[in-house]
Amino acid sequence: MQKKKSSIGWRNENKHPSLSEVFSSVSVPKQKGKWKKLLAFTGPGLLIAVGYMDPGNWATDIAGGAQFGYMLLSVIFISNFFAIILQHLALKLGIVCERDLAQACRDHYPPLISFILWILCEISIAACDLAEIIGSVLALKLLFGIPITWGVLITAIDVFIILFFQSKGFRYIESVVAALIFTILVCFSFEIISSKPEIFPILKGIVPTPEIIKDSHSFYISIGILGATVMPHNLYLHSSIIQTRDYPRTTEGKKMAIKYATIDSTLSLSLAFFINAAILIISAATFHKAGYTEVADIMDAHKLLNPILGSSLSGVFFALALLASGQNSTLTGTLAGQIVMEGFINIKFKPWIRRLITRLIAIVPAMIASIVYGEKGTTELLIISQIILSIQLSFAIVPLVNFTGDSEKMGPFVNGPILKISAWVITIIIVLLNLFLLYNTLLGRR
Repeated sequence: MQKKKSSIGWRNENKHPSLSEVFSSVSVPKQKGKWKKLLAFTGPGLLIAVGYMDPGNWATDIAGGAQFGYMLLSVIFISNFFAIILQHLALKLGIVCERDLAQACRDHYPPLISFILWILCEISIAACDLAEIIGSVLALKLLFGIPITWGVLITAIDVFIILFFQSKGFRYIESVVAALIFTILVCFSFEIISSKPEIFPILKGIVPTPEIIKDSHSFYISIGILGATVMPHNLYLHSSIIQTRDYPRTTEGKKMAIKYATIDSTLSLSLAFFINAAILIISAATFHKAGYTEVADIMDAHKLLNPILGSSLSGVFFALALLASGQNSTLTGTLAGQIVMEGFINIKFKPWIRRLITRLIAIVPAMIASIVYGEKGTTELLIISQIILSIQLSFAIVPLVNFTGDSEKMGPFVNGPILKISAWVITIIIVLLNLFLLYNTLLGRR
């Protein structure tokens, strides 16, 4: 019996669309107006970019800038390039195969392998949620003086904010995210102007140097930056939310969707690169330049910004950007959790139940750390969460690169030779770096 076209190359036929409640809900104009089509596809890239500027980036970028000046700018640049390639593959998988990455894994791998991948992904989402909690908690303390422990509890109620946004429609979520990103952008633009960084050292920092790998601590931070930049759950998220667009599910329609979705993704990630680089540049131009090379703590960074820059607004903008970052990441983390659970094990919970499960998993270690170790403990957790994300990244990238390079699954949209080689090179680099990181961590070389 001949298989249906939709199931060619897959063990199982995909019966349910990803995020069925918003599937194909955003209209795309039928006419040939390029700008109108680009506007219709603008949004998913911004939701993805959020994951590249979440609170987890702050700790690693601040530590990198304070200790090594502008040197690790090259790591952010390379990580962002990796992200652009990988997110392109993710959106292409979703458009061509009409499956998100979680559904694709379930429909390709045996049940046991799929289950293991699901567990690993849930761990990474919990680690990401932990970073969001800590970021929001620290911002609440900086802005309003709310104690860390109480801040952790307050973050549990943001499930209701998520439900409100979801009830308004997907375009509404994208608009809220765009507004929060704009807030972050304005805050860091002010900080960069105030810190007066040096242009030539910045340009020099974008070029990689051997010292990054030779120094074990800079290498450790570099992997943290990689984990904070290329987010594994973003690959699942992007392959799903791109299907919210109502484009023709034909060969020509899919070509058009891939084109405009890639433009949206690339521009959004370029914005994320600017914000990531801004955090490190501000840290280098203030703390490293002033000799505060041991600053690796968001709270310490906030305390030192005002006296160093001589402006009382510096700390306010810093905390406001941190709060916007944490809340933004909360939105996308919720969607990613829903996509992963529904895609891997085909179990649907009500959004508020799913959100509470994920949040409670992250709240427990955050609460313990805040009570036992205080602010220092939460900051250490923030860096550890990024290392977990980096290690998990390999288990998301390998299936993605494998699926998009399979001509039976992708048909005429299969990765070309150059893209296929580039994708596997990126994959090998990430896997090897993570193995080296794990080896150093186990030996206590940090």
